[in-house]
Amino acid sequence: MEIVERTGIDDPMIQLLVSTFYHKVRADQLLGPIFEERISDWGYHLERMCAFWSSVALMSGRYQGRPMEKHLALPVDARHFDRWLELFEETAQQVCAPSAAAHFVERARNIAESLELGIAAQSGRRLMKGERLTAPSCESPVD
Repeated sequence: MEIVERTGIDDPMIQLLVSTFYHKVRADQLLGPIFEERISDWGYHLERMCAFWSSVALMSGRYQGRPMEKHLALPVDARHFDRWLELFEETAQQVCAPSAAAHFVERARNIAESLELGIAAQSGRRLMKGERLTAPSCESPVD
C-alpha cells in the first residue's frame, strides 16, 4: 500500500499514537473531565480509536462508527478542538516519523474542523469561513 510505504504507518504505530495521546488527554485539565464523564471502558474506547485511526490513516475500513453523532452533544467549543489538536500534534511528532506525523496531523485537522462545524450546525449556528465555535458562556455580552 502506497501510504504505508510513504509514511511507515502500521498497526503498532497507531496503537502507540492512540495510547500515548489518550494518556495525555485524560491528564489534561480542559479535556480530561469531558472524556472521564463519558467513557467508562477505556480499553474498549482505545480499541475503537485504533480502528478509527487505521481507517482514517490507512483507509483500512476497520472503523464502522459514526463519529459526528458521538460528538454532537458534547459541551465543547473552539478551545477544546484547539487543545485536542495541540495534544494530538505533539503526540504524533513524539511517537511517529515526520512523514507519518504529517499524515496523521493533516487528517486530525480535517476531523477537528468537520466536528466543530457539525456541532455548530447542530446548535443552530452556521460558521462563516474563519469563524470559530464559542460556547455561550464564552461569548462576549452584547451591549
